[in-house]
Amino acid sequence: MIARVTLDLTLRKEFDYLIPPEFEEEVKVGTRVKVPFATRKVLGSVTALAEESPHTNLRPILKVIGRQALLTLNVLQLARWMADYYCCPLEIALKSVLPDAVRKEQKGWKERLFVRVVPWQATMPKVTKRQQQVLDIITARKEMPLQELLQLADTTSGTVRRLEDAGLLTIAAQIAERDPYANEVILPTQALALNPDQKVAVEQIIKAMDSPGEKPASFLLHGVTGSGKTEVYLQAIAYALEQGKGAIVLVPEISLTPQTVERFKARFTSGPQKTLVAVLHSHLSAGERHDEWHKIRQGRARIVIGARSAVFAPVDPVGLIIVDEEHEHSYKQEEAPRYHARDVAVMRGQIEGAVVVLGSATPSLESFYNAQKGKYGLLQMLSRADDKNLPLIRVVDMRNEARKGKGIPIFSEVLRNAITSRLEKKEQVMLFLNRRGYASSLQCPKCGYVAGCPNCSIALTYHRRIEKLCCHICGHSDNAPAVCPEPTCRNPAIRHAGLGTERVEETLFKLFPQARVERMDSDALKRKDDLPRILGDFRVGKIDVLVGTQMIAKGLHFPNVTLVGIIYADLSLHLPDFRSGERTFQLLTQVSGRAGRGDVEGEVIVQSFTPFHSAIQFARRHDFAGFYEQELEFREQLKYPPVSRAAMLTVRGRNEDKVKLSIEHLKRELEKELADWKDLIIAGPAPSPLLRAETYYRYQIMLRTRQMAKLSQHLANIPDGVKLPEDILLTVDIDPVNLF
Repeated sequence: MIARVTLDLTLRKEFDYLIPPEFEEEVKVGTRVKVPFATRKVLGSVTALAEESPHTNLRPILKVIGRQALLTLNVLQLARWMADYYCCPLEIALKSVLPDAVRKEQKGWKERLFVRVVPWQATMPKVTKRQQQVLDIITARKEMPLQELLQLADTTSGTVRRLEDAGLLTIAAQIAERDPYANEVILPTQALALNPDQKVAVEQIIKAMDSPGEKPASFLLHGVTGSGKTEVYLQAIAYALEQGKGAIVLVPEISLTPQTVERFKARFTSGPQKTLVAVLHSHLSAGERHDEWHKIRQGRARIVIGARSAVFAPVDPVGLIIVDEEHEHSYKQEEAPRYHARDVAVMRGQIEGAVVVLGSATPSLESFYNAQKGKYGLLQMLSRADDKNLPLIRVVDMRNEARKGKGIPIFSEVLRNAITSRLEKKEQVMLFLNRRGYASSLQCPKCGYVAGCPNCSIALTYHRRIEKLCCHICGHSDNAPAVCPEPTCRNPAIRHAGLGTERVEETLFKLFPQARVERMDSDALKRKDDLPRILGDFRVGKIDVLVGTQMIAKGLHFPNVTLVGIIYADLSLHLPDFRSGERTFQLLTQVSGRAGRGDVEGEVIVQSFTPFHSAIQFARRHDFAGFYEQELEFREQLKYPPVSRAAMLTVRGRNEDKVKLSIEHLKRELEKELADWKDLIIAGPAPSPLLRAETYYRYQIMLRTRQMAKLSQHLANIPDGVKLPEDILLTVDIDPVNLF
């Protein structure tokens, strides 16, 4: 037998190896193996089996890694589709499918010494007082880790070893699984009564699970914030478990994971559908990721919750895949393979015969368009659970606020008074600004100097707590100067311009000294336990005002939050991106949805310099349908997604002239290659909106077509067919969400 092996090296081909007789029972498609390659020994995955090979003098597989194939046949098929559609080698796709923590040759399990009591039948040997104390502790527990026993008994390992020599105890190494949520106490919950909209949604999803292969097997669940989408997910998962199948739940932000995990564990760690709930996201240690992944592969954890890479979790069989907040751009991976987890989830559902549910209060235009065209089933829940009202949204024109005094205030008078009122009533406030740091730039009013990044065409952000100027693109940092750095100026009155969450937090301390304020952004979350600690403190009322970036904008449920303030609603509105209006509408609606989820009606105050922009006005009225119709009309005129699909070709290098020449050559080659293509728009070349990033100049070409799968086949051949200078890099991004 021959094994076709894809190596852990980017070589864009599979290699044939002989399967030695001693490995014939172990080697299957999906098995990890060690093989000889030139003078090296490398790891790889068996991606096919064959009876014979066109090659001669095949070398044999050296070693089989692990007892179980890590790749299921369906997940391997998904990886092949991903490689074809997103124009990347299969090796790169497999690196996303199999995390580093499980690809290694050595066993990744952590072993600890456990002590177990041995039942004594005959006369018990004489023991010292200290030894008896140890025996009493272990007898009560039957078994426990050695280190824990030593701490409880306040003794040494010698005392325990002497008891082992006497035959009273055994000490042996055991696997100790690393569970990131092991210390949490979860109280079980029961299924809630459903309102009519929820009931219809659950019934439709269950009907699809009962009729695999019938269209549609993918649903868009459009439910306003607070409509009870999570309960629909929970009941649909319960049905999948009843059928002997598992479920994958994707969430866009790590900040949502603790609250989501708690709700799912509370429902499924007891009762008839009892199962382990595994968690996969980037904040896990390598050991935790290894153990969680193997719990899934071994079938012990049949529910998986995680960020975008959890779409590849080895749940087998999988009956239901849920993509919560499906509109979120964090589901798109920005390095190869540049996959979108929402689209991969839909494809995996088709391959596995699983039902896919895409949930959102503000669906992406692509998903709503697919629902309108019948590709997805549309399930709508347009009122809040328990008939609670959506929050009242008030828009404050900040141009008027600026005319009242010197400069532009951080808090309008309306927002300041609203915060005061809520604090007096012992209610909680969330304040949103999607920009971290203290100030967005450092400027000299005398000579016009702006502190810029030496590697990127962007101003440095001032972080006051660490007294640094930082680039949020490449990570470069400098000490903040006390005077203007220009030798001919040296003005000591250099000042900060713009604002970030640090400055909002500082201003709150001054205006409301009695309030307990906490900031939640990536700068504030330094330790692993910072996120659950802040969310836990906010839930129990230890924090009055929570200031944060987009990680507080969605999915979180805090019934005592009655006021949400959006400090600067225009931040994403005027970016050179055709989705800027859509992103603004989504963000405003999602942030607004954090208010009024309890008994007290919520209020949202939106501060804006363009208060009459359609995205803001539609969000103020909670009118998704109106926004969709207007936005789709604009997209149809220019053939932008969702009317067509897009691909972005980016050429980058350190010499701008060479980059420009290279992309012009690429454009000519594309026009020749695709000359007969009727349904194709080639736009560009043009400089990237962020011309220079991480020392590289970047120019782009955008292609738009309705036939992206066919176009991907052509674009995959570009690296071989179009010769570019060695120091010029080309990336192909299918269905891009970030045009920068």
